[in-house]
Amino acid sequence: MSRVTDPAAFGRVAVLMGGTSSEREVSLESGRGVLAALAARGVDAHAVDGIPALLEEIRAGRVDRVFNILHGGDGENGVLQGALQALGVPFTGSGVLGSALTLDKIRTKQVWLSLGLRTPRYVRLAPGDDVHAAARALGLPVIVKPSCEGSSVGVSRVFDDADLDAAVALAARYPGELLMEQLIETDGPDAGEYTVGILGEEALPSIRIVPAGAYYDYHAKYVADDTTYLCPGLDGKAEAAMRALALAAFHAAGCTGWGRVDLMRDAQGRDWLLEVNTAPGMTSHSLVPKAARAVGIEFEALCWAVLETSLAAEGRS
Repeated sequence: MSRVTDPAAFGRVAVLMGGTSSEREVSLESGRGVLAALAARGVDAHAVDGIPALLEEIRAGRVDRVFNILHGGDGENGVLQGALQALGVPFTGSGVLGSALTLDKIRTKQVWLSLGLRTPRYVRLAPGDDVHAAARALGLPVIVKPSCEGSSVGVSRVFDDADLDAAVALAARYPGELLMEQLIETDGPDAGEYTVGILGEEALPSIRIVPAGAYYDYHAKYVADDTTYLCPGLDGKAEAAMRALALAAFHAAGCTGWGRVDLMRDAQGRDWLLEVNTAPGMTSHSLVPKAARAVGIEFEALCWAVLETSLAAEGRS
């Protein structure tokens, strides 16, 4: 149920999209969808491409609030959030701490592990480290990925020692540290890849992702139309437990407002936390809109609800 009925309560809303990260094209698509949805509900919203353009708009007095749909990079690493908090401009999504922490997969894991929240075993890879020794320590198969990228950018699944060097070379194209992670085997009936959207203080129904190919990679996420999404992904106690774990992981990482928690479920029915997205995709293929629709929240209403979270967060410290 919406708490706000008058679109004028939001003021002039900048829908921040695009930017310069590796996820620029996805962000532009998300932003166009959000902009159309808000405009259809009477919100005074306009598109802004990237943080420098946003700061110009703020200086010119044309922004009262920001709907942040800038995926990756400075849109999710705390830089944008710190600037907006310093300028007193409310925005959607997590603040500085939650944004900065969760864009770094290694440090997010460290927090989760300290609280006893299950996440796959991992090794942090510094330049010059022996990746073959790291893989032996974890045990093949493993996943190699950049610690600070999203949308499956730079990710490789490695089943053979001979493929490790190429996987590391791919991940090293992107800034930040590298992460080698235990690959969770998914042979059981409910095993596989899941995601749970967070809206306000509620976890949305889980989604089980079943790609037509072997993996849910960039192509399956944003291009292919043959990926199957089961929502809710589980039933009964298993569904409730996964949602509770996702919400606990979200809060543990200092996140607020809205987001998405990605998980794996193994053949023994154990749930493993992978990462948090603090500015999830809002494209036609995206997952949070699918989960919201399962509980009767259509896309326009979802965008409105996300924007409402910025009202609650205006007093964030």
